[in-house]
Amino acid sequence: MALRGPLEVGEKVQLSDRKGNMITTQLEHGAVIQTPHGHIRHDDVIGLSEGSVIVTATTKREATDDDRRKPWKAARAIGGWQYAVMRPRLADYVLSMPRGAQIMYPKDIAQVLSLGDIRTGMRVLESGAGSGSLSIHLLDAVGERGSLTTIELRPEFARIAQANATVYFGGEPQWWQLLQGDFDSVAAGLEEHSFDRVVLDMLDPWNRLDQVERVIAPGGVLTCYITTTTQMSRLADALRDSERWTEPTIDETLERSWKAQGLSVRPDHQMIAHTGFLVIARAMTEGSPALRRRERGSKDTYTDVDGEGARESFEALELRDISDRKLRKVIRDLDHQRSVIEHDAPDDPKK
Repeated sequence: MALRGPLEVGEKVQLSDRKGNMITTQLEHGAVIQTPHGHIRHDDVIGLSEGSVIVTATTKREATDDDRRKPWKAARAIGGWQYAVMRPRLADYVLSMPRGAQIMYPKDIAQVLSLGDIRTGMRVLESGAGSGSLSIHLLDAVGERGSLTTIELRPEFARIAQANATVYFGGEPQWWQLLQGDFDSVAAGLEEHSFDRVVLDMLDPWNRLDQVERVIAPGGVLTCYITTTTQMSRLADALRDSERWTEPTIDETLERSWKAQGLSVRPDHQMIAHTGFLVIARAMTEGSPALRRRERGSKDTYTDVDGEGARESFEALELRDISDRKLRKVIRDLDHQRSVIEHDAPDDPKK
């Protein structure tokens, strides 16, 4: 994939008009881009520099059945519409590429790369290629000095991901190993402690921790992308119970864009809110259990108040969130505040 210079055959290009509408296509000799405002010949785009403006060809609008009731539309010509020509950003590319599975949003991928500490030269293991959006970012982050191993269960998803990566990089990335099969079976054949980072994007990551613990190097970072609170809770508990992982951190990223036109500065009416959670933990070395914060004895976050035997201690469970000492202080403060009000209250005029 070229980074600069004239646009070439086989490259993806992004056309954007003054309204912010965007069209992404791959350049081919003799092909035509159909837009709502006329067509653009690919040959007119090939050889241009990024940042150029191209105008759609002027043609007569095709007649429709509706034109019999609105004859003035049949005579209207379309064309003369301007588009700016750019190479798409990686975020634009993954949002526009053909997909089979739901992709991970750029806002979440950015956090995976940053909080998961995925850098040049690292060896990364990924579960689930999907449509290849995260895989392409991981390949870009580790570079040719590193390597990415992806395990994908479904062959059709593997094919889609591989094709999208090939188009983006302008050829098959040689630092990518795409393996097909279920995660546990394939990971069992991987070398022990051979990966610096592991990224899991699957429904039940807590069931894959045994193999992850085997293949990840001590100090390695595990990043799990999940979408529901029940998944999050179960995974966090599993990480703590294994004693092979540091205390997990849990993050959620919300994205809101803004508009700024003169004195009219405001957020957009729509935003990308919840898409998923990131649960991140680091691997301890064998023989060194993870350090855990000591919980206060009065805390109880696991007892179910509707569970067996819980009714007898229901009152105690209700009061565990506040100590007797603090409760007495609150009552004293409120008694004092009431006394001030009653002392300064005016006399009743009826008396």
